[in-house]
Formats: sequence, C-alpha cells, structure tokens
Amino acid sequence: MSDAKAREEICRIGASLFERGYVHATAGNISVRLDDGFLITPSDACLGFLDPARLARLDWNLQQRSGDRASKTIALHASIYKAATPFDAGTQCVIHTHSTPCVALTLQHTTPELLPALTPYFVMKVGHVPVIDYHRPGAPEAAEKVAQTIAHYGALGIPIHAVMLSRLGPNVWHDTPSAAMATLEELEETARLLQLAGPHAAPLESSHIEDLRRHFGARW
Repeated sequence: MSDAKAREEICRIGASLFERGYVHATAGNISVRLDDGFLITPSDACLGFLDPARLARLDWNLQQRSGDRASKTIALHASIYKAATPFDAGTQCVIHTHSTPCVALTLQHTTPELLPALTPYFVMKVGHVPVIDYHRPGAPEAAEKVAQTIAHYGALGIPIHAVMLSRLGPNVWHDTPSAAMATLEELEETARLLQLAGPHAAPLESSHIEDLRRHFGARW
C-alpha cells in the first residue's frame, strides 16, 4: 500500500469508527505498516477528524520523520507487526480502541480469553482474544506480553488477530485497514451480545466449531 493510500484509509477508517460510536474523544489509534516504516495517528488525536498530512510517519527504528507527534502506542503496534507476520505475512494494519463493552468485560471477571465462542461469525472473523493483564498505557511490558502471546497462539497452530488489554481496550490487526475494522466491529458487537445475554450465555458446541473449521477454515 502506498503512503498516500494508507493516509486516506487511516482517515476513512477513523472517521467511520468515530461516527458510529466505536471510538470516542481522543481514545484509540490506527497504524499501517509500509515498505519503509509506519504511519500512525498522532498522540491525543480524535479519530473522527484526522488530517492525512499530519499523520505521524516513522522509520523501521521508530524514529519520527514527519507529521505530528506519534501516539505512544507505536511501540506496541510495532511489536504486534513483528510477532504476527511470521503467521500472517500480509499483516499491515493495527487498530486500537477503548471499547466500552470490551473494557467492561475485563472489569467484571478475569479469564484467559475475553469471550467464548458465542457465534459462528465471531469464531470465523475474530477467533481467540487473549486478555493481557493490566499495564499502564504505553508500558513496554505490555508490548512484550502481547508479542509473547501472539507467538504462543501461533505455535499452537491458531494464529490470532486480536488481544484485549485489560481495562484499556482491544488491539486488532489484519492485512488491510478495512479487514482490521471488520474484525474490530465483530469483536465489539460480540462483547455487546454477551452483556445482553448475561454471563451464562452458552457457547457453540465443539461439533459446531469443528464444522466451521472444516467449511470455512476457522481458527479456533
């Protein structure tokens, strides 16, 4: 993806998420991995009103080359790209939000994964979402833990597309900004569904999941 196209897509995705209430105020960030570095939304920027020319441009060493000051989460995004590409070589976009339904689930209980296999589309489009213990925003320990978790699931043969930072929000990644946004939407709507159904909502049966693996290549 070219620099110009990446800038256009980041702004388009940011505006779409903001207009539909998936992000609020200055919460959240979006990055794209380019051939020679990264683009990421600036620190404290509202995703609904991004200026393509002011997006932060960084090289592979995370040294900023242009734009407004980069979000402090660029180190986490870079760790995700590095950890995820051995399992999904086309990984090109990371989106982070402070999703209310997802964060609420981490306040209510502590489980290794955010959500059970509630719906077929959650299984097919999102997959496992490990919960990462709380660290302050921008903490290097969080980036290290996320990278370790991606490597762990990949080694088990079930590469993941999302992690949940406890009390902060989800990070999702995919091969295009549109695909990353769709993954985020499915994740957040499934979190809403669990809130509506209650903690005793029954997950899909193992035979149903195996059927999704066989017919759609679901990673579960």
